[in-house]
Amino acid sequence: MARRTKTDAQATRNALLDAAERLFDEKGVSRTSLQDIAQTAGATRGAVYWHFKDKADLFNAMMERTTASLDALARTPEALAQPGMGPYVESMVQVLQRIATDAALCRVLRIATYRIEYVEELGAVQARHLQVHRQWLAHNRAALERAFAASACPAQVPPEVAALGLQVLIEGLLHSWLLDPGAFDLVQAGRSTIATYLRGLGIAAPPPPG
Repeated sequence: MARRTKTDAQATRNALLDAAERLFDEKGVSRTSLQDIAQTAGATRGAVYWHFKDKADLFNAMMERTTASLDALARTPEALAQPGMGPYVESMVQVLQRIATDAALCRVLRIATYRIEYVEELGAVQARHLQVHRQWLAHNRAALERAFAASACPAQVPPEVAALGLQVLIEGLLHSWLLDPGAFDLVQAGRSTIATYLRGLGIAAPPPPG
C-alpha cells in the first residue's frame, strides 16, 4: 500500500508539472493561478501545496525536471580536463542540439525567456536563473583559462571578460532562436558563431567533427 501511495503521489506531482508547463506557455506565468494548474491536472489546490510551497517552487521544479541534463553535457570529464576548447565547444553544441530537437525542453526555455515576469512572488525563480547563469559563466571561464594557458599568444582580454562575451553570445543566439525557431539552424549558427568568437580571442577554433 505504501508503495502504491508513493507512486500515486509522484503521478500527481508529474500531472501538476505537466499542467503548469502547458498553462505557463499558453497564458504566461503571472496570468496562471495555482487553481488553474490544479484544475487542469485534475487535482485539488491542496494537492498543489502538498507538493510545492508556492508558484515559484512549482516553476523551479518544472524547469529542473526538464533542464537537469543540460549542465551535465557541458561538464563531461573530457570537456573539463583537456586544454583546448574543442571538447568544451562540442559539449555546448550538444546542448544546442538537445534544445533544438527536444520539444519539452524548447517549451520550458521559451516559458523562462518570454512568458515570465520577475515580480516579487517569483523572486526564487529569478534567484535560480541567476545561479544557473553564474554556473555557466564559471564553466566558460574555466575552459577559456585553459585555452589561454595552452596558447602561444597572450590573452587578448581577461578570462572573465572573454567568459562573459561567450555567455552573451550563446544566450543572445538562443533567445533569437526561441523567438523564431524557423529563422535559422540553431546548431549550425551556434558552431559558426562560437568559432568566430574564439578566433577573435586568438584561440584556435575547433574544426567540426568528422
